[in-house]
Amino acid sequence: MTSPAGDRSDARAIVILGGGTAGWIAACLIAHRWPDARVTLVESPEIGIVGVGEGSTPQLKGFFDRIGVDEAEWMPACDATYKLGIEFAGWSDRAGFERYFHPFPTALDSHTTSSFFYNTRARRTGRDVVAHPDRFLLPARLAADACAPQPDERFPFEVSYGYHFDAYKVGAFLAQHAVGKLGVTHLQRRVTHVDRRADGAIAGLACDDGNSITGDLFVDSSGFRSVLFEQTLGVRFVDYADTLFNDRAVVLPTPRGPAAPLPSQTRATALSAGWAWDIPLTSRTGNGYVYASRYLTPEQAEAELRAHLGVGPDTLARHLTMRVGRVAESWSHNALAVGLAQGFLEPLEATALHLVIATVEAFLDAVDADGFTEAARAPFNARIAARYDGVRDYIVAHYRLNQRHADPHGYWAAARQVEPSDTLKRVMSAWFTGADLVAEIDRLDIARYYNAISWHCLFAGYGTFPDDARLVPPGPDIDRIDMDRIDDFLRRCALNFPPHQTCLPRPIA
Repeated sequence: MTSPAGDRSDARAIVILGGGTAGWIAACLIAHRWPDARVTLVESPEIGIVGVGEGSTPQLKGFFDRIGVDEAEWMPACDATYKLGIEFAGWSDRAGFERYFHPFPTALDSHTTSSFFYNTRARRTGRDVVAHPDRFLLPARLAADACAPQPDERFPFEVSYGYHFDAYKVGAFLAQHAVGKLGVTHLQRRVTHVDRRADGAIAGLACDDGNSITGDLFVDSSGFRSVLFEQTLGVRFVDYADTLFNDRAVVLPTPRGPAAPLPSQTRATALSAGWAWDIPLTSRTGNGYVYASRYLTPEQAEAELRAHLGVGPDTLARHLTMRVGRVAESWSHNALAVGLAQGFLEPLEATALHLVIATVEAFLDAVDADGFTEAARAPFNARIAARYDGVRDYIVAHYRLNQRHADPHGYWAAARQVEPSDTLKRVMSAWFTGADLVAEIDRLDIARYYNAISWHCLFAGYGTFPDDARLVPPGPDIDRIDMDRIDDFLRRCALNFPPHQTCLPRPIA
């Protein structure tokens, strides 16, 4: 990519097509990193308000910290609450493993993870020992008690956490911050077509007012339409539908009772042909059902969600269509893809904004190191593709390993037959053969996507161990883990964390 700005990447004209949370995150990160850049975001005034309750990983906290926005600024404005992780309910019918918690790991878990790993390996090899993840990890204890991840000021350890929030309000807040604090130009225009240069790169966005918005770099945040990448540049879409066949969702918010404890976790509850989310906001509870259209019609899915929530026909439901996969290249010519224009993985692990942040920051790092060159572009594209595939593998594992056996010919049985990637096969092989899973994850270099704690929680949380009848008491070759001591340690740590609903930040006066 060439530019009148020469080698000064921070002085370029950057045009972002499409707003929403993804577009405004990109605008904030670019304008913050390259303060001399001329950043313009253009979006259609006809885009409607979605306002879905959404969750995040701890990367969103890192994002707000980097751009200098305090929780007291944005959380009250976006109905946000704290999130310690995700509770999975009904994904297994093994006794004692009907639910488990996938936490965001904390420094304190270093005191108990070695015992957790040890016991899971002992149980994998047929020993009757405690191996449920919730017995070993502090975030599970805090979430069970509806605690906030904000410890007493005398407690010297921090806890990793994400957030729940109203997605539309976060986008609106970031738009205000980007324009008011970072100098981003916001244009409401309808783009009629995309002009290209002789070398195939994008020259500008032609608008219905007769003007063209030109730039050096273009960011595609146009949603599933992928206007710049798929429609204009012809970048290939890599479809994940053969392994992740949920392609629909129905969304149905419910009011939150003021007297009810405010959860500090997302809940993912398995239903007949997918799973339902439960996302607690300060204003309401966000609910939805992600399902596969080959098993349910929209009407059937809505009826099942209403029955699950105990909600009658008066509350309006919205139906969404999803396309699961990613573009083959996230940086093509002089364009970068983010958000739904880049790809989509169902929200089971709340990775959408994580991937946006990771993509933009990796792009900025690549350009700062090597400029707008092929030497920067090729490894960047490989890195982002590997991240998408790594997250996909972890989500696929939820379905491939499910322990729901009530319907031997239905959705969940079919999910257990999905062909895993070679990487996932090796992870599964290590677990089921009693090998060292931590060492295998290191060999595969996949801990940067999901670390060993996450993988152990998934396998152990489902109860993917030998049948209870085949387990034998641990012999002298097995160390006895003192579970009373671990319980006491977690209990004493949890005493330092207040109830969630009493710990939310107040707006800055």
